[in-house]
Amino acid sequence: MKKIIPYLNRGKLVLMIVGVLLSSGCSRDFLNPDPLSFYEPNTTFSTRSGIEATLAICDRHLKLYWTTDHNEMLSLGTEYIFSELMVAGATDKRNMFADIANMLTPTSDDGTHQDLNRTNSLWYFWDETYKGIRNANTILHYVDDVEELDEATKNRFKGQAYFHRAFRYMALVFQYGDVPLVTKLLEVPKQNYRSTKREAILEMITREMEFAVEWVPEQSEIGLIGMVNKGACRMLLAKCYLAIGEYEKAKEQTDILIDQSGYSLMTNTFGTFNEGGEPETWQITRNVIWDLHRSENKLISSNQELIMGMPNRGAEAESFVKLLTMRILYPFVFDNRVQAKDGRQALMNIRRNTADYNPQYDYMRAFGRGIATFRPTRFHMTNLWQVNGTMDETDLRHSSEAGNWIRMEDYRVNNKESSEFGNPLTLFDNNGRLLCSDTIRRWFDVPHYKLYLDDPVAEANIVGSDGHRGATNGGHADWYLYRLAEAYLLRAEAKFYINPSDPTIKDDLNVIRERAQCSELYTGTVTIGDILDERARELYWEEWRNVELKRVSMCLAHSGRPDEWGNTYSLENYDKQQGTDASGGSYWYQRIVHYSMYNKGPIQINAPGNSNPHYRMDKKNMHWPIPNSAITANSRGRLAQNYGYDGYDPATPKWETWQEAVADEDSAGE
Repeated sequence: MKKIIPYLNRGKLVLMIVGVLLSSGCSRDFLNPDPLSFYEPNTTFSTRSGIEATLAICDRHLKLYWTTDHNEMLSLGTEYIFSELMVAGATDKRNMFADIANMLTPTSDDGTHQDLNRTNSLWYFWDETYKGIRNANTILHYVDDVEELDEATKNRFKGQAYFHRAFRYMALVFQYGDVPLVTKLLEVPKQNYRSTKREAILEMITREMEFAVEWVPEQSEIGLIGMVNKGACRMLLAKCYLAIGEYEKAKEQTDILIDQSGYSLMTNTFGTFNEGGEPETWQITRNVIWDLHRSENKLISSNQELIMGMPNRGAEAESFVKLLTMRILYPFVFDNRVQAKDGRQALMNIRRNTADYNPQYDYMRAFGRGIATFRPTRFHMTNLWQVNGTMDETDLRHSSEAGNWIRMEDYRVNNKESSEFGNPLTLFDNNGRLLCSDTIRRWFDVPHYKLYLDDPVAEANIVGSDGHRGATNGGHADWYLYRLAEAYLLRAEAKFYINPSDPTIKDDLNVIRERAQCSELYTGTVTIGDILDERARELYWEEWRNVELKRVSMCLAHSGRPDEWGNTYSLENYDKQQGTDASGGSYWYQRIVHYSMYNKGPIQINAPGNSNPHYRMDKKNMHWPIPNSAITANSRGRLAQNYGYDGYDPATPKWETWQEAVADEDSAGE
């Protein structure tokens, strides 16, 4: 029987170690040598329980990428607005992070996490990712001196720490490019870091993940869900191999995951059936896709698709963080700016604690109280779902009939004062008048099966000031880190780089499509675009889309394989171009200009107080700028700024190998 790891319920030792790790200050100041804590580290980390508690903190920290930043999931949203699938949607903010090409600079991110107006979390990735690296380095620094551990156990803990460090460096090198390599806990002040070449860091984490795959046990041996296991290490190692061009080795790892590790795709309904917020308003026809993405089913033993998950629900509510998916990712519809044909407000917040409550029209309880901090692109809502040039009408992941997908026309006017009561919403009246003041924020589809989260406390509070609405924001929810479907997608990608004519590539995509009951299957030669499209359909709001697109961009440049438009890319310049025109740039950029709202011109919002966004993305945004605050803190050395940003200098020295960078870490630069 699987047990879920209780992250913050391990007593005083965990609390003490949290203090130890947090007391070293904000990771943006990782260049500054603060003492670890007022505790004696050699005592704190000298026992097995101390190492295990620190690993639990590392495990919990993974979850925070999906959940934190005012609970609004701005970190994951940032990953998606740097892709073809999503843009910022909070048009009431005059400085909404839409014109990325001009707004993103080395100093634009020097604000604090209180600044939500730009609807992004670049600050969070730099700070928190180095914090996660530091936590992993803490384990690696002390584990060999824990006398009660045998060598196999030490190697297991090292492998789990390597996973945490590699996961974070994999993100950093594709978000920021060449970054400082920090592998040690420093005993002397050091403010003379150099950037290390991305390729060198990838080489290092690949070797470390090979070690991890050898020594970290399978999930069945670990028992507790939420800890790093061998399957998770194989997934990350496969991505490392792809990034360094070892495609056969990547395929080998995915072969083992798919055929030899005991995992299998879930093809039938399983676990608990959650009927949704209000089944009389929005009925769910039970299906495997719905069950697969219910929080109560993600980490249970019968879910054979789970490779590694992140626990985020249970009795100790203070130990978990709410995921406000229904707040930030659903359209903003409950005011007069979405109208019925007669000019009256179309959708009202109706309350369960009133005598005339009608559960057939309780859309706030069924779909949440959205504010659209982010919104999907038109591509994500429509053309993405075409295969063989045909819209797949039976794909469960895009099915309103099953209840998994919500279109605006699925709402019905619930304002009893309107003559349109009970009729579907329409965007225009009979004379062509627009009935929605802001189609960016107030009119878009939602993948309900991915984003609906219940909140039992709010659901039970019928008479409270907000509780009558049910789970209007979202709730505590377990989440996937890796599941087997991604292994099929990674294997298809590896096969493409090895031989794009391999007829079995389509089989790895079709097994996922068949599970979703698709009627359109791939029949001919598969392009890299087909693989990325299937990733988007299957892994929306699970994968780090920006990181994955940029990893694939590097793989295309390394392999010389063409993209879906016949473009090929060079390692010499694919990430060193500038401009917002349609030609050139990386594969990441080409996906964005082909499929997203970026670089299509300004958009007029017909409502007072709203911005008129001009979504723009630059080729140089392939990498985010190194924060100026990190550069200036490195007062005795020089970090390299990325191409196209103020401070870029191609002559800035960098470490060419990870061995050089590691050897230099003991140097204080005095």
